[in-house]
Amino acid sequence: MAVSQAVPAAADMLPGYDRFDLRADHRARPIAASIWYPAAAPTYRAPVGDGPIFDPSFAYVGPAVAEGEHPLVLLSHGSGGNADSLGWLSSGLVAQGAMVLAVDHPGSTSGDSSPRRSVDLGARAQDLSAALDMVLADPSFARFVDRDRVSVVGFSLGGTTALGMAGVRFDGAVQDANCATGPEAADCVYFRLGGVRFADHPGYEADARDARITRSVAVDPGFGGSADPQSLAEALAGITLINLGDADRLGAADVGPDGNALAQRLPQTTYVELAPANHFTFLGTCKPGAVALLEDEKDDPICTDPEGVDRAVIHDQLIAAIAAGLNL
Repeated sequence: MAVSQAVPAAADMLPGYDRFDLRADHRARPIAASIWYPAAAPTYRAPVGDGPIFDPSFAYVGPAVAEGEHPLVLLSHGSGGNADSLGWLSSGLVAQGAMVLAVDHPGSTSGDSSPRRSVDLGARAQDLSAALDMVLADPSFARFVDRDRVSVVGFSLGGTTALGMAGVRFDGAVQDANCATGPEAADCVYFRLGGVRFADHPGYEADARDARITRSVAVDPGFGGSADPQSLAEALAGITLINLGDADRLGAADVGPDGNALAQRLPQTTYVELAPANHFTFLGTCKPGAVALLEDEKDDPICTDPEGVDRAVIHDQLIAAIAAGLNL
């Protein structure tokens, strides 16, 4: 007698995962994109985002989507990051019932991050809007998307992107003035190394609002000090801002009262602070030996958290805070 294997409920399984090339008019080459989602049944388990520094996340590759309509979350990585390295967050949001659509933003992703290309906030937002267009036109995914619950989440420069898609605009001349008084700030020094004058880049000031976005969560967003006041008054209501850290906080990304006070200047905002932590605590958990490897390469200490901090615990808190901000 044949014995059939029980298929676990979608909520109890690993997420489904797939990659695709996104072709968009504003980019000369295809954009690498990926989608995470509740799986209807398992296919085969594979690591996502595996490399010398970060632990991978695991997913089933290419299964059918679990029945029903699911909230869709657009995900924007930070400067020098990439979508797959945020698998811990994507899989965590899938466990809350969401689908997560992410891209590698050309010119500001791992291995090709450039100051003069990263300053184009408009192009970053267009990447995600184009990815949303594609998924909503794809019969494999479109019918599973709850179009009334499309949101965006971003970290660092991705947090700035998430704010832009919610209607916040940025002033290049103000950012240049901010950098003139404090060039050591993290959202100045990198761009100064590239000879960037923010006022010379129209993409920095672009109106990137996407009317399909219903909620936005920005974690340690950059450039808050140059947010245009009129755009703050007109932006999407209900934005969530998350600050990471206390004494170790990256000043340029501090949206609280001791930083650029964006949380106070942006109406109807939910403000969340997770501490102790630092800016890099948002990144994936690190492999044994990663700290020494980064030190040998004289790279940023992206695997070093404040003393006593368990990065995986902060990740759980972040998933809960982001899920609450998205009303998952």
